[in-house]
Amino acid sequence: MILLIFKYDLRRKHNKINLFFSMFGYNFSTGKRIFALNNSTMLTIDDKTGLVLEGGGMRGVFTCGVLDYLLDMRLYFPYVVGVSAGACNGLSYLSHQRGRAKYSNIDLLDKYHYLGIKHLWTNRSILDMDLLYEHFPNEILPYDYDAYEANPARFEMVTTDCLTGRALYLEEKRDRQRVVAIARASASLPYVCPTACVDGRPMLDGGIVDSIPLRRAIGQGYAKNVVVLTRNKGYRNREKDRRIRFVYRNYPRLRVALSHRIEVYNEQLEMVEKMEEEGSIIAIRPVKTLEVDRMETDTTKLTALYEEGYAQAKAVLEKL
Repeated sequence: MILLIFKYDLRRKHNKINLFFSMFGYNFSTGKRIFALNNSTMLTIDDKTGLVLEGGGMRGVFTCGVLDYLLDMRLYFPYVVGVSAGACNGLSYLSHQRGRAKYSNIDLLDKYHYLGIKHLWTNRSILDMDLLYEHFPNEILPYDYDAYEANPARFEMVTTDCLTGRALYLEEKRDRQRVVAIARASASLPYVCPTACVDGRPMLDGGIVDSIPLRRAIGQGYAKNVVVLTRNKGYRNREKDRRIRFVYRNYPRLRVALSHRIEVYNEQLEMVEKMEEEGSIIAIRPVKTLEVDRMETDTTKLTALYEEGYAQAKAVLEKL
C-alpha cells in the first residue's frame, strides 16, 4: 500500500507539508528510496504506479472532484486508464485543466441541458453528442490539446468493439480528431446512444466489457494503482438486463458481451475490494449514500457529489 508520511519544515514560519510516498514494507533503516520528491510540492510517483478511473455516467462528477484534488496536490501518474466518463474526465486531468471537467459536467449541463430524453428524438442519443464532443472542446470550453500532447504520461481510453465484443484500450496524443472520437466512443452508452466510429470500426462504451480496468493497468506493468470508483463500497448490481434480445442483432458478439456485463462488473468489484483489503491498491470511492444516478441532471446533487470526491481524495490520501 502507498503510505503518506508528513515532514514538517520547522525552518519556515509556517509548517510546510511535504508528501512522501513509500511502499508498504519499506525498510526505512536502509534508506532505500521508492519514490523521489523534488524541492517543490510536486510528488514524483515511480514508473510502476497507475491511476484507474471507473465510468458511471453523471456519477463521474465524483471522479472530477478526485482529479481536481490530485491536480491541486500536483500528483501526476505515469499511466492513466479511464472508461466512459472516467476517460472523458481523465482528459482534463492529463491536460492539467483544473475545474474543466466539473464545469462541463455541472455548469454547462445547467446551461445547455445536453442530457435528456428529448435528444433521443432529434439525435437518437440521450446526450447531445455534437455539442459535447465538437463545440465544447473546440469553442465553448476549449481543450488544451498542446498540454495534453506534451504530457509524457500514457493515457488509455477503453471502448468496446461492437464487431468482436471485446474491449479496446486506445491511446492517442497527436491526432486531435481521433482523441475526440475515442472519448466519444468510450462514453457512447449502450441502448441510448448510437455506435461511434473509430478507425472505421463501430464502437460503444468501454464499460460494457471492462468497467474498472484494473487488470489492464496491472497487465501493462503498473503493479501499484490508485482506483477511483463511482459506487459505494459493497455495492453489487442485482439487476437483470432484459433488453438484449431486442437490440444489436447485427452485432452478435456485442450481445454476448452485454449478457455477461453485470456478472463481470460484480467480479471486478470483488477484486477491487479484495486487493484493497490486502493493501495492494488504494481505492477512492463515495462514502455517503449515492443520490446521483447515471442520468442525473440535478446540479445541486451533482455539486455535492463533486465536493465529496474532492474531500474523499483528501481524506484517503492524508490518513494513510
